[in-house]
Amino acid sequence: MTRLHRLLRPRSIAVLGAGWAENVIEQCRKMGFDGPVWPVHPKRETIGGLKAYPSLADLPEPPDATFIGVNRFATVEVVRELAAMGAGGAICFASGWEEAGEAGLQADLVAAAGEMPILGPNCYGVINYLDGGLLWPDQHGGQRVERGVALLSQSSNIVINLTMQARALPVAYVACLGNAAQVGLAELAGALLADERVTALGLYIEGIDDAPAFAALAEAARVAGKGIVAVKSGKTEASRAAAASHTASLAGGGAASTAFLRQCGVAEVASLPALLEVLKVLHIHGPGLGERLCSLSCSGGEAGLVADLADPAGIVFPPVPEMTRARLAEILGPIVTISNPLDYHTFIWGDGPRTTDVFSTMLAAYDAGIFIIDPPRPDRCDPASFRPALEAVAAAQAATGRPAFAVASLPENFDEALATDFMARGVVPMMGLDTALEALKAAQVAPGQPGWRPVPALPARKTRLLDEATGKALLAQAGVPVPRAVSASRLADLDTSQLTAPFALKGLGFAHKTEAGAVRLGLAALDGQAEMPGATGYLAEEMVTGVLAEMLLGLRRDPVYGLTLTLGMGGVTAEVLADTATLVWPVTADQIDTALRGLRLWPLLDGYRGRPRPDTAAFIDIALRLGAFMAGDDGFEEIEINPVLLCESGAVAVDALIRRAE
Repeated sequence: MTRLHRLLRPRSIAVLGAGWAENVIEQCRKMGFDGPVWPVHPKRETIGGLKAYPSLADLPEPPDATFIGVNRFATVEVVRELAAMGAGGAICFASGWEEAGEAGLQADLVAAAGEMPILGPNCYGVINYLDGGLLWPDQHGGQRVERGVALLSQSSNIVINLTMQARALPVAYVACLGNAAQVGLAELAGALLADERVTALGLYIEGIDDAPAFAALAEAARVAGKGIVAVKSGKTEASRAAAASHTASLAGGGAASTAFLRQCGVAEVASLPALLEVLKVLHIHGPGLGERLCSLSCSGGEAGLVADLADPAGIVFPPVPEMTRARLAEILGPIVTISNPLDYHTFIWGDGPRTTDVFSTMLAAYDAGIFIIDPPRPDRCDPASFRPALEAVAAAQAATGRPAFAVASLPENFDEALATDFMARGVVPMMGLDTALEALKAAQVAPGQPGWRPVPALPARKTRLLDEATGKALLAQAGVPVPRAVSASRLADLDTSQLTAPFALKGLGFAHKTEAGAVRLGLAALDGQAEMPGATGYLAEEMVTGVLAEMLLGLRRDPVYGLTLTLGMGGVTAEVLADTATLVWPVTADQIDTALRGLRLWPLLDGYRGRPRPDTAAFIDIALRLGAFMAGDDGFEEIEINPVLLCESGAVAVDALIRRAE
């Protein structure tokens, strides 16, 4: 039992604020809450048809949950009184705190609460559809359920919209965080999932306040067999932080948050419809949907459409196994081409046993199946002829034990009554083919590594850029191969007698030497070289030969996720190529290898058209060494190598941009 138990599952509710109190009372009455609701008001005798108490001290007993609908200054005093009397928790509805320039008022609220949990301030509240307890001052679209998913949002409007869904998703809880002054995302999410009647969790996230705590939450949910799916906002170009390095630019736009959620084993989607569809999958089947999918439809057009939409969704339909192919050909006859996606034509339409045989035979060879069926609208048409195919979907799931998804290509083609019937039978109906594919791909997210936690984030601090010579010495200290080199404060003092030409000559003191004209390559000697304006010193290196690929490798402190690793195709065109992947430290060699294989230009690293293969294992080793090096020294803010030159054997770091805290 969590400390939020009384607040989320109240047996008694107090409400303050006349207008808002009436709304909360009305919602509790509509939802059939069977505990007492106590309005508190110093002047009114009744509110919402219920006896009003002059003060909190006059209540029969300390309330389990309180909705505080008074102004922000009065809220602080109400919270202090509730905490002193042993109340179970409170919703702080009022706005106008830190976001309105009231410095210190929110801290006063937290101090007043002490150990008593509060949600908010600037929080819409909580709906408990399981027990009928609502601390909610507005309309909503939900109904009582015996079990279902929880919806947790950092936007009240978003979650209100979600309650209006007509997709047959049973919702057990709705909760808002508001400013999350005391109770944060991970704690509230964990408390919702702790209810044994909650099957999965859907999140609308604007920010994650405690990444290690969230990772622990995700692991606990996985152990309990409950999946989590999230929409993460703030991932557009406008959300990227400006910085001097390639890494900062390429790792922006939500790459770090996507990596974090993936490594936690949390499904991520981009839209609210997909969020609801994933929740339906998690509610019925739990997390860990298999990747081998089949698709069946009675139309070549539908089979072609699902194939076209699957590719951008990242879904691949494996070929039909030979034994399955033979059995399907036997049932369907010689005219039907057996493939995946399968167009089974209409030869068996209306024949329930044969349709069930086809559906079951195909589904048995895969992890899950998509069955595209758009029933006609019941108000103008007769959907009876579609019933055998719909029943065959349910029968195939029952016969094989594999998830069977009845998918309408248009979302409105599954009416809510039909969808509710299917959900009650344990079969997930999915609304909209493109949304269904996005949702099914998201539901395939791999579980997070047991015990994985990100490096704790550090506060913002001023940093300084190390010159490349100093940076290369640090890389060598970390075990990273670097070119043999000499450095000097003046160009004339460079002694290359112990080096082997050709040379690379670099001016020190620039974040981006190429743009500053501070790099000269392929020099047989340094005689006659001109000074580089603005250089604080010079570095001469032996050039690396036999180069097969240029890669970028960057590590940087993240204000939320601790430490991120970005890797991909590098060189002066790194940002033009924009072919990188971001991971959140710590990571394994296998995770880095998987990230590399996900690059668009991976074929160039894998012997494309008979070319020699660059030594990606050496690149992975450098990444692991640098990650451990930076994680072990909080003084480093950013380390970027662009490029790391990959040869057929070995890899060398030929550039270094390193920032340390001042």
